[in-house]
Amino acid sequence: MAIIVQKYGGSSVADIEKIKKVAEKVVNCHKNGNKVVVVVSAMGKTTDNLINLAKQITSNPPTKEMDLLLSTGELVSVALLCIAIENLGFEAEGLPGFLAGIKTDNTHTKAKIRTVDTTRIIEELKKGKIVVVAGFQGISAEDSITTLGRGGSDLTAIAIAGAIKAEICEIYTDVPGVFTADPNIVPDARIIPVISYKEMLEMASAGAKVMQSRAVEFAQKYHIPFLVKSTFVDDGGTMVTEVDFKEGAVVSSVALDENQAKITFFNVPDRPGVAAKIFGKLGEASINVDVIVQNVSTHGYTDLSFTVNISEFEKAFEIAKKLGKELKCKDVTSDTNIAKITVIGLGMMNHPGVAARMFKALADSGVNIEMISTSEIKISCIIKKEEGQKALKAVHKEFIK
Repeated sequence: MAIIVQKYGGSSVADIEKIKKVAEKVVNCHKNGNKVVVVVSAMGKTTDNLINLAKQITSNPPTKEMDLLLSTGELVSVALLCIAIENLGFEAEGLPGFLAGIKTDNTHTKAKIRTVDTTRIIEELKKGKIVVVAGFQGISAEDSITTLGRGGSDLTAIAIAGAIKAEICEIYTDVPGVFTADPNIVPDARIIPVISYKEMLEMASAGAKVMQSRAVEFAQKYHIPFLVKSTFVDDGGTMVTEVDFKEGAVVSSVALDENQAKITFFNVPDRPGVAAKIFGKLGEASINVDVIVQNVSTHGYTDLSFTVNISEFEKAFEIAKKLGKELKCKDVTSDTNIAKITVIGLGMMNHPGVAARMFKALADSGVNIEMISTSEIKISCIIKKEEGQKALKAVHKEFIK
């Protein structure tokens, strides 16, 4: 008897009719002789609505109380899905993250999972129940409710699947799989049947909205295969697993991230320890920095630019302005009118000229490159936001035939 973990995102449980459909899918899986653990997100735009409520009180609500507030969204989904399953004649057990054994660190709003105690989940499965777990949340060593960041239900599902040694983890969403590009922008984008952890991780980090990057990283580390597919369509899907390199496509996908912001230090002292101080302060504030560019030093000074996600921009810019004064920089500026376009593929490791082809495709479309970042299987360019969709179409056409 296999154990299967299924995760349903907010769009899959957005209303009562969709919750009933999910209940039918879960029950059918159970009827086929499987032990089923279901992880659910909050309904539709619930999380955004809760954030807006808090911000009507203060623009900077305390993170501990925000975690407590946001955790309620998943609990509503858990309760309603359990009701729907039991209405079909099957037993269900709903568990908040802390009762499901999700133990995290103390970093509120972006907590990291430390351990998963599967005792309660296993007990309920042995009783023949379908277990429904609230995604996106856990409990800290200080017994405070924590949340795992945007897309955290993906991480909950992957972590539970690994801890209970599930046969597979199925990630259900509103798209039929992982595409070569966003099909809403690129109509001829197509589904990728199988993709490697490495490529999927780069896609998630590059702004593809299918999976949380931390969830993919966790799956890769603990060798947990997972399937991304549509809640509403039976066919299709993308398997994310270990993939040996094979001759073929150089680039497997192209991603566009329009949620980027750039911060630049002008005339920062070019001496040992300055960069460590800047990025150390950002790290202490749990801010992830993406692309970094430092210009050639002139007369002991240089310019330094980096990008962050727009959600962390305000906090990052406040830190940067304080550091700019301490370091006596000429100026510290920001730019939220940027986007990041990225090409990804295992085949890039053995094929020279990918960067040249990407840069030419952008140039032929009249798109200027402001910053560049590379790894062995990806190339990212920072461009103006208004040129993002045009750039995505041009680069996809160049590489995905």
